[in-house]
Amino acid sequence: MTRLADPRLIVALDLPTVAQAKALTNQIGDAVSFYKIGLQLFASGGMGLAAELKALGKQVFLDWKLHDIGATVEKAAAALAGAGADLLTVHGEPQVMAAAVKGRGASSLKILAVTVMTSLTDQDLAEMGYGLCATDLVQRRIGQALDLGCDGVVASALEANIARAMATRAGRPDFLVVTPGIRPADAALDDQARVATPADALRSGASHLVIGRPISAAKDPRAAAQAIAAEMAAIA
Repeated sequence: MTRLADPRLIVALDLPTVAQAKALTNQIGDAVSFYKIGLQLFASGGMGLAAELKALGKQVFLDWKLHDIGATVEKAAAALAGAGADLLTVHGEPQVMAAAVKGRGASSLKILAVTVMTSLTDQDLAEMGYGLCATDLVQRRIGQALDLGCDGVVASALEANIARAMATRAGRPDFLVVTPGIRPADAALDDQARVATPADALRSGASHLVIGRPISAAKDPRAAAQAIAAEMAAIA
């Protein structure tokens, strides 16, 4: 029996061109049902690709990290809601989060707040002028996201347990914790500073895992996706 794709697995299409992204999705086939389109593809026709993936029955995560004045973010969220996207990221600042939630209205678009980028360390945050370590800043932004009606957050696997605990206390069992920086045990860290294995992230409270190079750069992307999904299947 063919195993259905795990909807908790989001494959990052972090590739230079739409043609390369399409080739990857064709290789993977029905082993994956959810894809992330980031800024790189946005600049080369990402919305067209998103529409094609939706027409194939896939879910689409627009990881564009909107960050602008409230009125602009509100209008952008409204436009993307009308385009049928499933998830959209915005930076986890109160004005930005509130505007995005208002803009998506009653649509099914889910707004995710980016807490702290997984490439940033405590030293990086200090150099940027923050007086909080990554864990404390993540906690503050999770609380704000919950208060402002966001549907979830993007947080590293090392902070996923914090997000899940805070959502539980707030009576939000449906709160999404989308976790990038996931690497199988034998994979390279690349540019990620705070990483975990798929099983570790799910045990910590992640609802979805975003995985890029361990799948996209594999000799057999379909087999790589299936192997990761098999590891995830063992975690309820």
